[in-house]
Amino acid sequence: MLMQPTIEKLYSMRLTGMAEAIRRQMQDPEISQLSFEERLALLVDQQWDWRQNKAFGRRLKKARFKTAAAVEDIDYRHPRRLDRQLIRSLSACDWVRQHHNLIVTGPCGVGKSFIAEALAQKAVREGFTSLYVRAPRLFRDLAVARADGSFGKLLDRIARIDVFLVDDWAMAPLVDSERRDFLEICDDRYTTRSTILTSQVPIAQWHDQIGDPTVADSILDRLVHNAHRLELQGESIRKTKSLTSSDTGSEPPAGGTKPAA
Repeated sequence: MLMQPTIEKLYSMRLTGMAEAIRRQMQDPEISQLSFEERLALLVDQQWDWRQNKAFGRRLKKARFKTAAAVEDIDYRHPRRLDRQLIRSLSACDWVRQHHNLIVTGPCGVGKSFIAEALAQKAVREGFTSLYVRAPRLFRDLAVARADGSFGKLLDRIARIDVFLVDDWAMAPLVDSERRDFLEICDDRYTTRSTILTSQVPIAQWHDQIGDPTVADSILDRLVHNAHRLELQGESIRKTKSLTSSDTGSEPPAGGTKPAA
């Protein structure tokens, strides 16, 4: 039986996974040993996997992560008080389903961004949407949106994101427009979505960085009370690896090194 017309119809119906699975079955001499039901099940499974992979690729692209971080690549050997059991628990993404937040603090170079992105990427693998942005870029985008009239649309877009990752939060004192804009974001997402914040500044100092006591209380109430915390310590991973390379006389590979976890 000629299958090419059938395959072309599958492509036209965007059943690419099933079409490609049929091509593979036609090249497998042992496929005839399977029953019709078994072969059909394989075709459906291939189509399902193809759609899931395509959807994951779209979510991952829209997340705009700056590194290819994954929870499987997190390094637990470096002494930075990283709780392996807590990471394993967060990797299950129940905190996202329950609309909890995550706060990752610690000094420069201990891998805050990598860990935050790895957990956000795991959420993307679980079917959630995510978006990565550095705090300075976020506030610039908000200011531009206010100026060109798209502020409401930007807030609506952020409100719909399941896991909103803001890197380098509270590194500098916030001006009035920044703290009020961020309060709007927190209001929109409170108990409905999850937010990840990374910062070199301890949580105890965030109130001063936000500035206005009333607005600071409102922001922190919406961010901190239901947040899981990873408070990292220790030396910079990049500094430690640099010293190790210097001591051993080794050189980093051409093209740079993979970002440390």
